[in-house]
Amino acid sequence: MANNIKKHKVIRKAVQSVWGLLTNGYIPGFLKGTIYEGPLKRFCVPGMNCYSCPGALGACPIGAMQSLFDARRRKFAFYVVGFLATIGLLVGRFICGWLCLFGLIEELLYMIPTPKIRVPEKIDKVLRYTKYVVLLVLVFLLPFFYRSSYGAGDPFFCKYLCPVGTLEGGIPLVLLASGMREAIGSLFRWKFAILIVCILSSIFIYRPFCKYLCPLGAFYALFQKVSILRLHFDGSACVNCGACSKVCKMNVNPVKNANSAECIRCGECVKACPKKALSFKNFKK
Repeated sequence: MANNIKKHKVIRKAVQSVWGLLTNGYIPGFLKGTIYEGPLKRFCVPGMNCYSCPGALGACPIGAMQSLFDARRRKFAFYVVGFLATIGLLVGRFICGWLCLFGLIEELLYMIPTPKIRVPEKIDKVLRYTKYVVLLVLVFLLPFFYRSSYGAGDPFFCKYLCPVGTLEGGIPLVLLASGMREAIGSLFRWKFAILIVCILSSIFIYRPFCKYLCPLGAFYALFQKVSILRLHFDGSACVNCGACSKVCKMNVNPVKNANSAECIRCGECVKACPKKALSFKNFKK
């Protein structure tokens, strides 16, 4: 059983890595310190991936959502929201577990051999709601209703909070483009500090950004219980050994809530179950 789980982890990380390379494969961007602005940038990737990364071939879904909110005319980003809702209805948070590059980075940091921290359950439950607040306030409300002196909105999440943008876009561009280094100010230092906190916390806590701050994970979580791909629990086969809940680093107990909003559908609980009481099935089965 342990070998099955280990093999599954390797396969999942390989998929995450390959997807990260495919979606960030614009080599000239890294050589010249520029951003790809071709036709592929009209489309969003399904996971968190910064638009400003020199290698990014697609747009970030959260960034695209904010940029399409027109504060002058209160224009809603229907096609971006529709695209993400379709993914959510199909697979829920599967994207978080299999196709998110920043999630992979967090997991690799967590593999560093140090004592790990388990956030107390009461505190953890409260902190989990933070990502929904971020989604509602920073991604929807403020960009939609706020107007600057120029009459336009601000991409609040990307501009003031997102550590993904700092890691994938801000730092590479600062290192590659001399003009960007001259423009470093307090905002970049603030974002860099947030990134450092995320990196350090990821060493001790499993995927803290995903658990507590990621608005994309929060959006997909809204569809978790109604998505076509679902985790099925067979109570008649379960022997209550607790193997599934022990292996889950997202602190989900599949026996009690197989399709919890916090599950990233990594599949490790399925591999850990000795009686095959857990399986992925569509909603009709």
